[in-house]
Amino acid sequence: MEKATERPQRKPRPMIIRTKLPMPTQHPEDRAKNFDEVPYGYNEAEAMFEAQRCLQCKNQPCVKGCPVEVPIRDFIILITERKFMEAAALIKTKNGLPAITGRVCPQETQCEARCTLGRRYESVAIGYLERFVADYARDHGEEVAEIPLKTGKKVAIVGAGPAGLTCASDLALMGHDISIFEALHKPGGVLVYGIPEFRLPKDIVKYEIDYVKKLGVELNTNFIVGRNKTVGELLKEYDAVFIGSGAGGPRLLKLPGINLVNVYSANEYLTRVNLMKAYLFPDYKTPVKIGKNVVTIGAGNVAMDSARTAKRLGAENSIIIYRRSRKECPARAEEVHHAEEEEIEFKFLTNPVRIIGDELSKVKAVECLEYELGEPDESGRAKPIPIPGSEHLIECDVVIIAVGNDPNPLIPMTTPELETTKWGTIVTETATGKTSMKQVYAGGDISTGAATVIAAMGAGKIAAKSIHKEIMAISDDDEKVSLAQGT
Repeated sequence: MEKATERPQRKPRPMIIRTKLPMPTQHPEDRAKNFDEVPYGYNEAEAMFEAQRCLQCKNQPCVKGCPVEVPIRDFIILITERKFMEAAALIKTKNGLPAITGRVCPQETQCEARCTLGRRYESVAIGYLERFVADYARDHGEEVAEIPLKTGKKVAIVGAGPAGLTCASDLALMGHDISIFEALHKPGGVLVYGIPEFRLPKDIVKYEIDYVKKLGVELNTNFIVGRNKTVGELLKEYDAVFIGSGAGGPRLLKLPGINLVNVYSANEYLTRVNLMKAYLFPDYKTPVKIGKNVVTIGAGNVAMDSARTAKRLGAENSIIIYRRSRKECPARAEEVHHAEEEEIEFKFLTNPVRIIGDELSKVKAVECLEYELGEPDESGRAKPIPIPGSEHLIECDVVIIAVGNDPNPLIPMTTPELETTKWGTIVTETATGKTSMKQVYAGGDISTGAATVIAAMGAGKIAAKSIHKEIMAISDDDEKVSLAQGT
């Protein structure tokens, strides 16, 4: 009798680990007293453990959620194979600033939100893994990408923030000569003046910018486009101009008492502390008021940065006032969580009516109203409605206004050919970054208003592709071939 054919044995599926591996952090009580980075980052074993949670989907939905289209599945596979340098190099084919985005990008609403594993369990910690490989490559001497033959074309980049740096690095890797013009004395834009040291160490920003410079990008600081030269004057020297000047103008509230002493915009407050090192006073000669009771108005990431900074500077009570509930906070959930751990006090459903000063015109209190939530407004969030008769005082000696930013009007004022919106942003084609002015492109906060670092980088990449096509007179059919050849 013939022996029955045995059925092939299926390989057992690896056990699915339902929760992501937490990143080790400083203890809240310790970190609230220093400006050292809060998360420590994964070590090699932790990174490999987390990387093995990836399902390695064929359709890679996570990539669709990434504004710069990082090959997420493929770099995670390399981590599982312990090929950390190769993983970093692969990321940098799409993202020139991975150590930065791994720290400040809102992965939870982008790539991780599309993660297949996240449909049932916690998504893979893509941001933590990106940070790990970027840091590993930095510590182990990564090589600079090979630069192709020069095309002879020149592009001017206005602003050395995330959009400008991304556009510059992408165009440099296509063989063009790139010059960046930055108004401040240090490049980095919001990465250096806005985001605090404890969230984004400045030596990491410097390293990433130095990498961009190694691609052959020329960097000019203390150069104000609109004063030193206009966009029109740059066009006489360059084949195209990209405007990535950001949205660094503070948006202030129309409140009685807004001009009192010790009322700061978040821009000024954070710039003094971050860019001008006020937290190291008197070694750095930049003063900032160390308040006993500090009130921050707003609940976005900038508000979290401001309130947490005040705590580290020595505030006994650092208070956030927000007119909606915790659920509607625009800040990243991780940042709100860290703030709560550091004993930042939140006063939700509360909004200021006026700022009260003493006989020397110094802040002494904020008068507020309590609110309740109604139907959703145009933002899609529940509309805050004031409760009559709920007026009350919050004593404080410093107030920080963190309710948004607007673009600096200098470039539109000196370039009347540029079409702008009623908010002062430059009008662009979403798919190309083109402006109303021939050979001029724009992207990032200058065209969208204040947004995320990774969104600005995505705009920089889109503009780089479009600029390359225009100055090389490349058709849509030839684009992929040209980019692959670096010509």
